[in-house]
This record gives sequence, C-alpha cells and structure tokens, in this order.
Amino acid sequence: MSSATALTSHLFLLHKTNDFTHLRRRGGCRRPIFKQSRLQLVKFSSSVQEEIKAPPPPAANGWGEVPASWESIPLPPVTAAKRVVLVRHGQSTWNAEGRIQGSSDFSVLTQKGESQAETSRLMLLDDSFDVCFSSPLIRSKRTAEIIWSLREEEIITDSNLREIDLYSFQGLLKNEGKAKYGAAFRQWQIDAPNFNIDGHYPVRELWARARSCWTKILTHESRSILVVAHNAVNQALVATAIGLGTEYFRILLQSNCGVSVLDFTPDPEGGSPQICVNRLNQTPSSPLGSGSSAGRKSSKRIILVTHGLPQNDVGGRDPSSADARMNILAMIQAQKTAELLLDVKVRTIVSSSARTALETADAISKVQEAADCLGADCVPRYVESKQIPDLDVDSILKQTKQDLAQPGWLRGSEDHVAQALWDQSRAAWRSLVNELSKGPSEGEDVVVAVGHPALNIAIMGHCLNLTKEWLGSFHLDAGSITVVDFPDGPAGNGVIRCINYTAHLGRWSIPITRSTIDDENF
Repeated sequence: MSSATALTSHLFLLHKTNDFTHLRRRGGCRRPIFKQSRLQLVKFSSSVQEEIKAPPPPAANGWGEVPASWESIPLPPVTAAKRVVLVRHGQSTWNAEGRIQGSSDFSVLTQKGESQAETSRLMLLDDSFDVCFSSPLIRSKRTAEIIWSLREEEIITDSNLREIDLYSFQGLLKNEGKAKYGAAFRQWQIDAPNFNIDGHYPVRELWARARSCWTKILTHESRSILVVAHNAVNQALVATAIGLGTEYFRILLQSNCGVSVLDFTPDPEGGSPQICVNRLNQTPSSPLGSGSSAGRKSSKRIILVTHGLPQNDVGGRDPSSADARMNILAMIQAQKTAELLLDVKVRTIVSSSARTALETADAISKVQEAADCLGADCVPRYVESKQIPDLDVDSILKQTKQDLAQPGWLRGSEDHVAQALWDQSRAAWRSLVNELSKGPSEGEDVVVAVGHPALNIAIMGHCLNLTKEWLGSFHLDAGSITVVDFPDGPAGNGVIRCINYTAHLGRWSIPITRSTIDDENF
C-alpha cells in the first residue's frame, strides 16, 4: 500500500464532528461582493457537496468580471464593534518536507514552528482576547495553545476551521503529485478554483466552509476574538469576509504564524457589519525575505510605503500640510522602513511631491546606496528616485469634509472625492506596473512607491481588480508597508504578500490589536 493510500483512509475523521458552540440567528447585510454568479455557496455536509455551480470563465486578464454590487449573501449583524485576529499555525514537519498536508493530521510543529508561535505569543501578549477558536488539527491547536498560554479560558475547536480538503493529494510530496496526477496537479497549480479531485472542488468547498465559520464567529458574544487555523482557510476567511470569490485563492498570502486583523462594526441600519482588513499577514520575521508567492518563486515586487505625518498635522487631519517637514515620529518611521528594506535591493523609488513623501524616499535611498559600501574602496550603489504626478492626491483630499484621522473615513467619503481618488489611483497603479516592467527580465527587481495612505489603499484596490466601493475595506497606518509580488511578471496578477506591516517600527508602531473596552472604534 502506498503512503498516499494509507493516509487517505484517515482524511475524513474530522468531518464527523463540529465542536463549535454558542450559535445565534443569522441576519442581513449590505456590503460589496461579486455578482451572484461569482460565488455560489452550497449546502455542505461532512463529505458530500450537494450542489456546485461552475463559475464563469476568467477574463483575458486572469480575473473574472469586476465585482460591482453591494448585494450580498448576508453576514450576521453585530451590535458592538468586534475585532477578529487570524493566525496561521507555525511551520510543521510536512511544511518543511514540502509535503501536501490538506486536512490530514499527521504533521506536528517543528522546532522553528514552535519558535514562530512563541514570537506570535509575544506579539499578541498585551491583547485582551475574550475567546480563542482553533482548528482541531494538531499543528494548529498546538500553535493556539502556545499563543493562548496562561489564559484560563478554554480554546474552542471547530472542524470547519480545518485546512482545505485535498483528498488523494494529501500526503504526497509535490514532485510525487506532479508525477502521479500530471494534468490534475497542473490545474491545482494554475486554476485552483476549478480544480476537481475525487469528485470534489476543494477551493469551492473551502469558500462555503469559511463563510459558515463567519456566521459562528460573529454570533459569539465576544468582542475580541483570536482564530488560529491554516493557510488556505485563513485566506478564505479574509476573502469571504469582504466578499471576494474563489479566484482570490493564493492572492492574499498567509505565512506561518502570519497575523491578519479584521474589524467588524455595526451597520447603522442593522444589517451586515461594515468590514475592514486592518492588516494582512503580519509575520514573525521580515515579509521581504526570499520565498515563494502562491507556491511560485517571485523576484518582481512593488512595495507601497505609507509616509508619516508632517510637523503641523499630528492627527493626519490636514491635507494642506503637504509642504511641511516630517515630525520626529515620521523621521523615525522613515528610518525604520529604510532599515527593513535592506532585505532587498531597490532599483527605483517613486514618490508624490509631498515633502513627507520626498523625505521618506530620501531616507530609503540613502540607506540603500550605503548598504554595500562598508569598505574604504567601495563605490555607493545608485538607486533611481523620481516623482510621479499620479501619486499626488492632496488636491483631491482637500475637497472632503471627512475627518482624515478617523479610521474608515474612506467608506464615508463624498462620492466625487472617492471617484477622483479612484481614477487617479488607477493611473498611479499603471505607472507603477510600467516602472516595474522597465526592470531586468531576470533576477530581483524591486520598485518602492511612497505615498499617502488613501492613495496606497486605492492602489491595492486596482491591484485586486476591485471597484471604488472597496475603498473602506482596507486600512493603512503611517510608516507601514504593503508588499505586492508578481510571480508571473509585471503583466500578470499581483499577489498581496502583506498589508499594513508595522512590526519593523518596534515601540513606535501601532499595536496589532487594542483593548476593546470602552473603545467602539478601537
């Protein structure tokens, strides 16, 4: 009997139980999602999918039709603000071996995985979590136990939080999968949403399961919730929360022990909560290290840097202060960002004409050029710096009456402001991709763009092929970085490696989570 056959008989033991408790009635919602044909949720039992409707074929650019509707399969309403922190488990033995895990339960944390979980515990040490939900699989539950540590509350396990079910693939080394399954394995790599194995569509089943998890998580009485699970299911949880379909599988990365934060606030009309991805994939180590994006090596990268605040605008409320110098905190943030970027060799730095952006770009450039110049005979490396008019948004932001320091202000921005920002950010995104395409065809190539958080949020929207209704679905802090990889080159779709990464700022960073006590808006 082959190892794959021996493993297969054990794969569905976890399907028989669901230990999740404290359920309440579902409610209605209004939020941006794909049109109904894009995401068909199904009635899903332990091992039988009763109905799956095939999605339309992807468009020529690799994406399906652009999502444009606010009509949605409802998430349950919330009566108070909730924050949900998602953590992927630490490195497992099968991660290290390059073996396909899926929902099998035969791997455990490596020593590195235990260390990663401990780093995540320290990262979240001061956070006031009310409850912890975990996948029941050993690698995830052990990670949850390390992070939860001395807290007295019991960890709640739910089989729906298990990793994606990959059926006959589970237990195989990746080269074994290629050799044994050929075309099917290739489809899993390049067209996962339509991948079929043993009569199942794993990614579509996963999306249905993740959507079910949100009903259970949001109806729990807790306001600050920790969820420890896996790579694919955490991707599906983020995507289904904000209404993204299965074609976004492998687009929103989740590294080992990467932390993602989602904020849910009550809808004024009592419908589905408003949802914001506060950060995505805050990793225990630098997000810029060499590695793969969506299982593929990627050497082409755009890094979005959010500049700090000027001296006369402590709260970030005054877009007219673009010509003022950075305040002392912004200077520290710029230097910390420059030090983080030593993990890569930057070819080009582009920025808006705002003085804070120019000073941030200058700090990055100086550190990059001096990085390889430690000897007496060394010649500094040249880094090209340029201003791009499409990155200038101060004239647009001056038109809004919204408080720019208020989290989520983009969601309530005037339509003419949102449209102007969206149109200009489209041009900015094209300029960045064009700049990346000028680089060498082989080897590492990194373009850094320094701009206002509102612009960088809108640029992310274009990278993900969204519409302006998604502007309020993401948040960026001053000094943060967002990384977009291009495993298929500049002409391909971008893969989001991280959003709003701030760990490099140390004591000067915004905490990953904050106490929700007497703080409706966190």
